[in-house]
Amino acid sequence: MLAESSLWISLRVAAASTALTAALGLPLAWALSQRSWPGKGLLDILVNLPLVLPPTVLGYYLLLLVGRDGPVGKLTQSLWGSTLLFTQEAAVIAASCVSLPLFVQVMRNALEDVPAEIIEAAATQGASRWQIFRHISLPLAQSGVWTGAVLAFARAMGEFGATLMVAGNIPGRTQTMALAIYSAVQAGDQERASALALYLTALGSLATWVGLRLRARSQRDDRDHTGPTR
Repeated sequence: MLAESSLWISLRVAAASTALTAALGLPLAWALSQRSWPGKGLLDILVNLPLVLPPTVLGYYLLLLVGRDGPVGKLTQSLWGSTLLFTQEAAVIAASCVSLPLFVQVMRNALEDVPAEIIEAAATQGASRWQIFRHISLPLAQSGVWTGAVLAFARAMGEFGATLMVAGNIPGRTQTMALAIYSAVQAGDQERASALALYLTALGSLATWVGLRLRARSQRDDRDHTGPTR
């Protein structure tokens, strides 16, 4: 029963964090795909920082953010009378933080691969940046959206360290599959730990396969549209 609960918690957290990651990642990827502008380097560092920070450090920063004295914590207390600590919402935020760099990098690469002459032609016709992004760049880079979303979902499913810091490990409430594996190992339940690990491995393998298929399809479509490379 707990294994099923942990699975559904993981799926809910991963799905919600993927949606949040995409909503934040699309404008960030677009901004980073543009030509150099003041502050671009700093933004690039901040977006990719979760890739190199230890999970405990990232979790600590999130505690400062969503805790009682943090800006998000103060906001949620004024709205709902409590913080997000030890809730699934906190797990969603943690998973989004670690997934965001993956989504942004994939989406940024897809946007940078859009032929510059198409964008320049649209600009000369009076199209605004938003119109160019909405009607040209995003449709041509849509494979990046799906590939990035798949990778973000897979990363969110396996998130552990930052989630433990801000959401805790509460069975039936915030215990994801990764946390359930940790609890099983701590309790000496090798059979349950192995079963849960196989579930996560299968899901991660499936997500990776889908991501690779989407990337291969995108590359074939690019060759079909641009013709053979000289």
